[in-house]
Amino acid sequence: MVNDRTLLLDLDGVSVVRVERLGDGSRRVHLVTADEAARACPARGIFASRVKGTAVTRPRDLPYGESRLQFLWHKRRWYCREAGCSRRSFTEQIPQIPAGARLTTRLRGAAGRRIRDAGSTVIQAARDLHLSWPTVMDAFRVQAREVTVEPLPEVKVLGIDETRRGKTNWAQDPETGKWQLVRDRWHTGFVDALGTGGLLGQVEGRAVADVLSWLSTTGLEWRKNIRYVAIDMSTTYRAAVRTGLPGAVVVVDHFHVVQLANKMLSQVRRRTTAELRGRRGRATDPEWKARRKLLRNREDRSTEQFAKMWNPLLGEGKIGQALLTAWIAKESLRNLLALARTGADRHQLGHARWKFLTWCADSDIPEVRRLAATIDRWWTEIAAFIDTGYSNAKSEGINRVIKLVARNAFGFRNAENQRLRTRCVTTRRARGHLRTAQL
Repeated sequence: MVNDRTLLLDLDGVSVVRVERLGDGSRRVHLVTADEAARACPARGIFASRVKGTAVTRPRDLPYGESRLQFLWHKRRWYCREAGCSRRSFTEQIPQIPAGARLTTRLRGAAGRRIRDAGSTVIQAARDLHLSWPTVMDAFRVQAREVTVEPLPEVKVLGIDETRRGKTNWAQDPETGKWQLVRDRWHTGFVDALGTGGLLGQVEGRAVADVLSWLSTTGLEWRKNIRYVAIDMSTTYRAAVRTGLPGAVVVVDHFHVVQLANKMLSQVRRRTTAELRGRRGRATDPEWKARRKLLRNREDRSTEQFAKMWNPLLGEGKIGQALLTAWIAKESLRNLLALARTGADRHQLGHARWKFLTWCADSDIPEVRRLAATIDRWWTEIAAFIDTGYSNAKSEGINRVIKLVARNAFGFRNAENQRLRTRCVTTRRARGHLRTAQL
């Protein structure tokens, strides 16, 4: 039968002898060894029978209650009776408290899991458990190894996107006085865009070689299973996918296509205001008042709201006409993208594309024509989105989590630590730790 004193702390191998209250309110717990296997010599495995002396250690464990516990482990030092033993003597040890350890194994594990599974910062875990930052970080690296060594899940749709690392640094040229970009660091992330695998990996940089270097670390069979790759409108990522994953179909995320159309509309508004008014937009200008309303979807506005927005604009003459032309181009592109996963046949798709391109070609607005030319260059990838409906939404969501982790940590000095932290936080759903309670 298990001694009740060994169950008190749920620390197998030791038994509580007595507990005393100290002057500062903390408690001191005296422990003795309750596991006969602790008499086995670590070098030879022979059970010792002769005691050499005693030793007292102060291992630290998980906090109990509101006040801290101080452990005093009274353990024995044994003689090894094996003639060829190099140690000759040894002190008792148990799996939870190895020889020379100042922390219990479960305390180190809990410290690492707070960061890996509960999303805590290193400094917060160190404060809660009364440990140092390096100790908690080392414990986290041990726990994170279980995540990094796991094989990648099978992925059908791979998402690739970049996220900025830190802030950009600018320096002024002393000769010309112009400001030049000195440092602009990025991370490229690879995401399971259809399943629950989360962040599969990250590399520093966003060049073709950076993407190919990560793909080269994966297995050939794993890469063959990838059928689609969702990206934004990045020619760099498209070139990398065509080289590293020649059998995959590139899909352009529709959010970035609409974002490009909205940028075009804003550019038209700024340019026409500067040309016709000879200045930047002001709060009294109708087009400036409607700058955000123009970016709203048509179906999100009622007929009254629609008329209230356009009546003042059309009264401005050329400015209103230019904005109306650009706005119709934007909405025509949205109508084209809205055919995704609706079962539209190739005739319906071709007609919607023809309407958009014809409208843009007939306009005399350079921004609208550039938008049409860009859509035409990326039509193969856009058509793949309309056929499949796959997007890069999970990559964008994971990027938000990555930025949140960086803000909570007040930035990262070490890029490797940042990638390790973000990899663990963004894979909690796949590991079943999304709702992990505070450990």
